[in-house]
Amino acid sequence: GVVSRRSQHARIARMTANEPEWVTRKERIDRRLKGLSPAWKIVPWSDKLKLDTLNGVIVAEFPTSSGPADYGFFVAGKLVGFLEAKKVRTGAQNVLEQAKRYSRDCTHGIGNWNGYKAPFLYSSNGEKVFFVDVRDPLNIAREIADFHTSDAMAEMLSRPDDKQWFKKHPVSNSRLRKYQGPSDEPAERLLERIRQSRLRDKEQKE
Repeated sequence: GVVSRRSQHARIARMTANEPEWVTRKERIDRRLKGLSPAWKIVPWSDKLKLDTLNGVIVAEFPTSSGPADYGFFVAGKLVGFLEAKKVRTGAQNVLEQAKRYSRDCTHGIGNWNGYKAPFLYSSNGEKVFFVDVRDPLNIAREIADFHTSDAMAEMLSRPDDKQWFKKHPVSNSRLRKYQGPSDEPAERLLERIRQSRLRDKEQKE
């Protein structure tokens, strides 16, 4: 009856609260990563791995100078991101800072964005996934429905970031009226306002 269902829910809640991080990783996060299409392949770190051959592969316990990262994402032989995992009862967004530290302290990065060497950073407790693309100077983290696939990451890498695109393609239409110029002036500033507005909306909802 109702009482037995309540006791069952309470028992499940207690089990979730006491769930070790390794269980969260194996039963929740790994399952989500392997359930994508195309699925990620997860392998343990080994100094025998040929990193430049890895594609659609996640290396668990990937070493950095500040300690091993829970997951390192490889696409087309390149280290493109990190994921920091926490217990299901831990607020996932807060641990993005650890993923950022691994991005700063890795030695196999693909670029340098204000000190970050791998652009796509995630944190998750198995239930929620937070993401930030550190190529964006605004560095705004957001909750996403699921992890990106390797194909999606490859596509994101191939896109110029918004601000760089507008800097390389300035508005130069001589037929614009004077009052139209300021509305198009720096387009990257407009993008900033849009992103800040979205962030405020998200904070109000929370």
